[in-house]
Amino acid sequence: MTSMLSRAIRRLPATSAWAFRFSARPFSCSPLSQATGKTVQPKSKKTLAKNGVKNIVVVDGVRIPFLQSGTSYADLMPHDLGRASLHARMHIRYFPWDFVDYIIFGTVIQEVKTSNVAREAALGAGFSDKTPAHTVTMACISSNQAMTTGVGLIASGQCDVVVAGGVELMSDVPIRHSRKMRKTLLSLNRAKTLAQRLALITKIRPDYFAPELPAVAEFSTSESMGHSADRLAAAFAISRVEQDEYALRSHTLARKAQDEGLLTDVVPFKVPGKDTVLKDNGVRPSSMEQMGKLKAAFVKPYGTVTAANSSFLTDGASAVLVMSEEKALAMGYKPKAYLRDFVYVSQDPKDQLLLGPTYGTPKVLERAGLTLADIDVFEFHEAFAGQILANLKAMDSDWFAQNYMGRKSKVGAPPLEKFNTWGGSLSLGHPFGATGCRLVMTAAHRLKKEGGQYGLVAACAAGGQGHAMIVELYPQ
Repeated sequence: MTSMLSRAIRRLPATSAWAFRFSARPFSCSPLSQATGKTVQPKSKKTLAKNGVKNIVVVDGVRIPFLQSGTSYADLMPHDLGRASLHARMHIRYFPWDFVDYIIFGTVIQEVKTSNVAREAALGAGFSDKTPAHTVTMACISSNQAMTTGVGLIASGQCDVVVAGGVELMSDVPIRHSRKMRKTLLSLNRAKTLAQRLALITKIRPDYFAPELPAVAEFSTSESMGHSADRLAAAFAISRVEQDEYALRSHTLARKAQDEGLLTDVVPFKVPGKDTVLKDNGVRPSSMEQMGKLKAAFVKPYGTVTAANSSFLTDGASAVLVMSEEKALAMGYKPKAYLRDFVYVSQDPKDQLLLGPTYGTPKVLERAGLTLADIDVFEFHEAFAGQILANLKAMDSDWFAQNYMGRKSKVGAPPLEKFNTWGGSLSLGHPFGATGCRLVMTAAHRLKKEGGQYGLVAACAAGGQGHAMIVELYPQ
């Protein structure tokens, strides 16, 4: 069904100036991706510190390797992964456990036995039972919400030290009985006599046994995210070739970052009964020829979104240590970055489900008093290659800004030489509840490596929501 947005966007030039630059630029290399191993001295710009507002810093952050679902983590539970990231954050990085005031984790597909996975992971990791913990859920920006909730606790003076993170285990998602079967089983539990139980059992029909499988789909529209991504790519005239080229770029840059030892937030994880996992296992640079052989995954047979240009189902966990700058310095720690202004946005979940970065970027820049040119490092969540390219095209469109965002002009598209140069969710993986922390830590590490000062992290999420945050390198 053709939407209003689809009809309107088709009036945009199919080959804008940005599209020409994008297709003409080689994806596997950029000035930054070919940089030497030396750390570049940061530029000197104004700081974003505000009078009367606490400076809040990220001291460090880790993640266990992100793995394709059904691989080495398949026999674990979500709290096992969360526990591993928390234990690594505190034990490997040598931080006193009893100084943590609060723990917040994000997750999306909740294990019913450990609904407050933050608490279970914390207890399993060895934190004091006196340390409060709670779990948040906001789709793919759940760990973003965990971090900013921690920022709020520190800014308000409630806490000085917060551990925030996220976890997802797609290898073992809850599969429910049908609604009819659930009602019958609950009634059986309440039945008091044998006759009552037999009467209920005789009502069970074969269709009662059909399970309810979880799906990455919108409740409000019943549309899968992949189907929405395909429609979005079509609306913005993003070709299959462009999507495959971008996906290949992501995998190529991720492999380069792995080989050069740039992904220093990844810590080894000894899986019980199995080998130690050392790195993400979804990074697989292919070729345009091989990718071109894959069939459409969602809109069949003519869609352009495939398994190769989509992020894959991933298991993983991450954790960051967030503190007030005053507390960090008093304890003798050198922070990695300031967590500055952030925004959350929401828009139509049907036609603009994946455009969170387009709406969030100009708002967070305005709040911070910055322009796109001030940003040295961009880290955007890559749900689909088509979603990334559609966002970049929307951000570079005056027409879209004026007609859909109520803005006078476009914010502009980030230059590719600053954009996701160590790979992204397409290649590194996307554990729904854990990606936000990866984005922030990658931005912080890239700023130090590349000599930048400001990073911009942005992500889309189910429900038509999104998040954007400014990360500022801590003075070296």
